[in-house]
Amino acid sequence: MRRPFMDTPAQLASLEGQQYLVLRPTTAVADVYRSEQAAALGRADVPHPHTGHVTLRGFAEPERREELSAFLHEWAAGQRPIDVVAEAVDAFPAPWQIVIVRLARSASITAAYSSLSTALTSTDFRRLDERPTEEWTFHLSVIYAKSLASAVWTELRNKSRRSLSSRPAERISQVEFVWYEDGVEHAEIIPLGVR
Repeated sequence: MRRPFMDTPAQLASLEGQQYLVLRPTTAVADVYRSEQAAALGRADVPHPHTGHVTLRGFAEPERREELSAFLHEWAAGQRPIDVVAEAVDAFPAPWQIVIVRLARSASITAAYSSLSTALTSTDFRRLDERPTEEWTFHLSVIYAKSLASAVWTELRNKSRRSLSSRPAERISQVEFVWYEDGVEHAEIIPLGVR
């Protein structure tokens, strides 16, 4: 059974009408993610994803979801499996205040993000928080600590940040197209490299 990425009413409401293309780690990277999330939640009771995921792109196309899905299927058919390698527990600073598992810029994840950016240039799909490949930080969000006071956040961030000497890695051979509609998370699995 598919485990949702977001599952609280507040999270679902905040994502209404949005769509995301994500990777779902399931082995070594997922293990480190769960461990780090448990540790972070032991330090602060804050919102968090229900399941670890790596966002490749966000969209706001509720009226053209099927067209967007067809586009993403076409893009995915030309992709190879993607290597994800966890390199550190890090954080995005205020105003975001998010503890993350930062990923290495593997050749395959960088190429996938870049090729998606190139493919999207010929479309008018409305994208969310899109950044150039060289500016994007590949990551899994661990907790959302925006509600914490500055001093509490600083202490949490400092206790969380560290390099991962073991650099857990896994290869992912599918993406998930996820959309939020009527207070529910929906998802479609799209295999990579399959026409």
